[in-house]
Amino acid sequence: MIITGDDPEYIAFVKARLRDQFLMNDLGPLRYFLGIEVSSTSDGFSISQEKYIQNLLARAALMDERTVETPMELNVKLRPTDGDPLPDPTRYRHLVGSLVYFTITHPDISYPVHILSQFVSAPTTVHYSHLLRVLRYLRGTITRRLFFPRSSSLQLQCYSDATWANDPTDRRSLSAYCVFVGGSLVAWKTKKQVAVSVRVLRLSCGLWLW
Repeated sequence: MIITGDDPEYIAFVKARLRDQFLMNDLGPLRYFLGIEVSSTSDGFSISQEKYIQNLLARAALMDERTVETPMELNVKLRPTDGDPLPDPTRYRHLVGSLVYFTITHPDISYPVHILSQFVSAPTTVHYSHLLRVLRYLRGTITRRLFFPRSSSLQLQCYSDATWANDPTDRRSLSAYCVFVGGSLVAWKTKKQVAVSVRVLRLSCGLWLW
């Protein structure tokens, strides 16, 4: 259980009441919870999953120490038929599932993980090679973390983007957004849209749709 707030006296009161009703131990300030590491300074606090990704890299059994600058190459369009089917897709599914949880602290891999998760039912060698690229990217950025400053404005800023019918299989778009409160990133998501985007262009000879 995590108890948080800006009133230390009331937090102490809540913990005392809980101890009266339940057998519990106070572990002190939050440092580690469900694979998420929390560090606090006078300027603010940050969260990361460095230990989690170290364990994931060990389970992936990468045979080299290479790193890459980006989690996915620019303008990559993966298809279900790319490459040969994996003889055993278990490792692919396990690694992708672990990466989904890792996006809690790494929004920079939200897009490629969403792409790769679409092929968990029948992954291929090509899909697996792109998965390894994400892992190599994380190896090179393992110390990065999300920082939340103590002094920050409450101004809400939202950004969004979309790929506009970029999926080669169903022509649906991927949309993504992120939300900041002051300088703190508080929400983000990548999702495939449920409808197909249609672009309309009017020419002198008539109306064309594609």
